[in-house]
Amino acid sequence: VITNFSGFAPLGMVLVAVIGSSVAEKSGFLVAVMVNFLGKAKGWIVTMVIMFLGINLNIAGDAGFIVLPPLAAILYMSIGRHPLLGMYTAFASVAAGFCANILLGLSDALAYGFTEQAAQMIDPNYQQSIAINWYFLIVSCVLLTIVGTILVEKVLLHRFPVSKEELAKYDFDEDNSNITPIQKKGIAAAGLSVLIYAAVVVFMCLPIFGGRAILADENGSITSGASPFSKGIVFTVTLFLMIPGIVYGVVIGKYKNDKDVWADISQGFAEMGNYVFMCFFIAIFTNFFSVSKLGTVLAIKGANLLSTIGFTGIPLLLGLIFLSCIVNIFIGSASAKWAILAPVFIPMMMLMGFDPAITQVVYRIGDSITNPLSPLFTYLPVILGFAHKYGEKVGLGTVIANMLPFSVTFAIAWILQVVIWVLLNLPLGPGGAIYL
Repeated sequence: VITNFSGFAPLGMVLVAVIGSSVAEKSGFLVAVMVNFLGKAKGWIVTMVIMFLGINLNIAGDAGFIVLPPLAAILYMSIGRHPLLGMYTAFASVAAGFCANILLGLSDALAYGFTEQAAQMIDPNYQQSIAINWYFLIVSCVLLTIVGTILVEKVLLHRFPVSKEELAKYDFDEDNSNITPIQKKGIAAAGLSVLIYAAVVVFMCLPIFGGRAILADENGSITSGASPFSKGIVFTVTLFLMIPGIVYGVVIGKYKNDKDVWADISQGFAEMGNYVFMCFFIAIFTNFFSVSKLGTVLAIKGANLLSTIGFTGIPLLLGLIFLSCIVNIFIGSASAKWAILAPVFIPMMMLMGFDPAITQVVYRIGDSITNPLSPLFTYLPVILGFAHKYGEKVGLGTVIANMLPFSVTFAIAWILQVVIWVLLNLPLGPGGAIYL
């Protein structure tokens, strides 16, 4: 029990992230920045920015789950909206839109590695690149941003009414809606500190001294899962929030010494007490489920069932999406699922005339849609911890219920996109096609 609790990955990531987010928020830096750049923007523009950022943040690994939800909550309060709606919007965009992106990232590399290996079971000469789904995912990013924004603005916004009195309870100061000269000076100084910090990180990512970069793995890669850069992305982002937060607080006079900074961090940790206690039970449950291998058994049985049903064409592709959705509820890791399913799906689909690229993309769609709905999803406790700050009665059921509209909307949009792509036989990416 003790080992499960102390080794529960989301707990450590959240507590580390709280260090930076507490300083950035309580110093007033985040609110000032949001108001300065988006404070006068229309609500739908703010929502669209949050959706677009969330969908594309998989380029930074899993950091989007830690960083964007609390930022979105503050941004929504700055335009007079309920912070929970902003938080849910951000989390849903990161989780349910996880495979869509404008730029290629780690998730593309991980998926293709298993795809190529499985494809070579049928065609030993098969070799493409991690960009085989790129065109499709770029369009997905734009499509999901649009439908997600419409969902929030036309449907969900009415479910989260909030008054100025309620916003005041969340320690949100409406007076921050007008940026003062000293705040602008603080923002400028904080911005300079971010540039300096970013330059240091970039410096450590480049092989300037002849060998490999400081933050690279043994093979010289920065983006691999084994690199210090990838492993330390949460701490990197924490410093990205903490450093400008301290600089801003010093410039505007809020931080006189280190004790003032310490007080804000301590308050941030105090607000996470309920989350820490909840992680005790969640860690035990997820460990039992992992040890039982129920998710693996379900994946293998489901793949075998699908291969014997006799579906072909578009119905078969939709069946793969549906099966991936189901399996994703029980196995959180995308790479672990694809390691199990790729050797079954890829050869089966190739024998039916489908290119590995289309099989990979429909799997990734199913793998993304149900992320925010699974109680076993690694980052669901993260959003739960953040949500407790704005609603003490928020539980797993509440979060999942608010994620469901996003998952259903994204599923419909993605299915329509797949159908159109197949009917028009469009390329999925460089080297990626529908049919062999």
